[in-house]
Amino acid sequence: MISLKDYLTAGETTISNLLLQNYTKLGLTTNEFMLWLQLYSAHQAGEDFPDITVIAQNMGGTVETIYETLNNLVGKGFVTLETALDDQGRKSDRYDLLPAFEKISIIQEQQRVKKEEETTLEAQKKMLRAFEQEFGRPLSPIEYQKIGYWVEEDHYSPELIQLALQEAVLNQAYNFKYIETVLQSWEKKNIRSKVQVEEEQRRRKQILLQKEEQNQTEELPKVSLYNWLERKDSDAE
Repeated sequence: MISLKDYLTAGETTISNLLLQNYTKLGLTTNEFMLWLQLYSAHQAGEDFPDITVIAQNMGGTVETIYETLNNLVGKGFVTLETALDDQGRKSDRYDLLPAFEKISIIQEQQRVKKEEETTLEAQKKMLRAFEQEFGRPLSPIEYQKIGYWVEEDHYSPELIQLALQEAVLNQAYNFKYIETVLQSWEKKNIRSKVQVEEEQRRRKQILLQKEEQNQTEELPKVSLYNWLERKDSDAE
């Protein structure tokens, strides 16, 4: 039975789950990835040019097979072989494993962009459904084109367009011209998000309340400040 000391002395290899979960998406076979892990484990142990014979024994394969797999890793751009000079001017070879991390970074960015595109597409579908629901009919090709222009050319977000639609509905203005006017008004005020729209609505509501209060004050009837006590004293004389 292995002792705790032997277990700890053997060391550990730490690898990101991103590589474990995505190596097939990167185009690696399981055998190629296992060889890359062997090279990475050696690197973490301070050996940048490990003996292929030892790795072949670890993986239960022949040296020829491991070299073939290594060539595949190099050909796919996951490993590069570098030659450097040490302080004494002696040449030493090393396996550079950094390209694998660069590739996982690329695939992560691609997945992020894909997710954003899917989110945007869903938001656009939701917006179009809102238009048809509020207008009570399917949109015409020209109306679809107009909305597309707002998104592609004016770069209004689907959320902002839907908020402009709500603004038009509240004012019972069921036409695209009114919605476009609202969008242009918000653009001039640099309003681009739901939070900013809500803040603008609160500001306008506050202005209207202040005007109503001012009008009510101006409409109050003028009351005579007749001094009834003084009038009584004068009558008594």
